[in-house]
Amino acid sequence: MSTLTIQLPESLKKRIEALAAAEGYSVSQFLASAAGEKLAVMLTMDYLRREAAAGRREDFDKYLAAVPDQPPPQTDRIDE
Repeated sequence: MSTLTIQLPESLKKRIEALAAAEGYSVSQFLASAAGEKLAVMLTMDYLRREAAAGRREDFDKYLAAVPDQPPPQTDRIDE
């Protein structure tokens, strides 16, 4: 483990402390979890961008053409 010193606006610090306490976490656990979640999102976005850049429209059209042209099952419908 390592230590990191950060500066936060007092209002943000108080909200983090309150939420962490309400959830039963220490502030350190809360911030480590939040940083891990943000990192996972950013890495996932990078992965998806790389995959999208490597994709080919012809392949997409081929697979899309293989999908049957029929209405969705009743359980998948959203009727307003």
